[in-house]
Amino acid sequence: MYKIDTDNKLVIDEKNNVTHPLGSKEGFKIISDIWLKSGWETKYVYSFAWMGRPVIQLPEDMIRIQEIIFNLKPDVIVETGIAHGGSLIFYASLCKAMEKGRIIGIDIEIRPHNRKAIEEHFLYKDYIQMVEGSSTAPEIVSDVKSRIKEGETVLVILDSNHTKQHVLDELNAYAPMVSVGSYIVATDGIMELVKGLDRTGDDWDWNNPKAAAIEFVAQNPDFIIEEPPFPFNESIVDERITYWPSCYIKKIK
Repeated sequence: MYKIDTDNKLVIDEKNNVTHPLGSKEGFKIISDIWLKSGWETKYVYSFAWMGRPVIQLPEDMIRIQEIIFNLKPDVIVETGIAHGGSLIFYASLCKAMEKGRIIGIDIEIRPHNRKAIEEHFLYKDYIQMVEGSSTAPEIVSDVKSRIKEGETVLVILDSNHTKQHVLDELNAYAPMVSVGSYIVATDGIMELVKGLDRTGDDWDWNNPKAAAIEFVAQNPDFIIEEPPFPFNESIVDERITYWPSCYIKKIK
């Protein structure tokens, strides 16, 4: 149980009998976790669009991955999970701004109205390719691999089925495509934090992408979970407020 005392600028952890200043990293973390849970309940992330297409992402996650994409300047961004296509358009807009890169999007079912809207978008022709099928099917993995040229810098973002096993299967399938120094990003590990709220499963404390990422790096010494440093920070806050905890899996060799 927490209490937030704005008059005295305190965050009170009654369970552990600890008090934090409102302006401390600890106080900010507690409030942020509460805000994330409230946002889950209210479906806050279902309220944004990017250049005309719905994008179901936390805005901070979009800004943070933009920082990484700008620093890395990948030739290819592979994303599993298309939905309405907003994130495809977001990444394509970054490629256009950087004058480098293209997107390969994969989804087990690209609904006709979404496909039509994406294909009619002005960024589609020059920057986006779509592949329909299961992201873990060998023929789909082979198709995606065939679209990547030797020597290209590749970033992979996993945002389809978020069960632990499926994410592990995706990690094992797409990690070989990732360039040294780049990342394979396992999104939506927030499932662990929000277990017990609306639209959650009883097994979400272990059956989630964060657990898959941890298991994957334990079995693959060429990869580590590494938080990319903030390129600019005049705040005392040094942790992301995110739906994607422990998501950045970096290929180190």
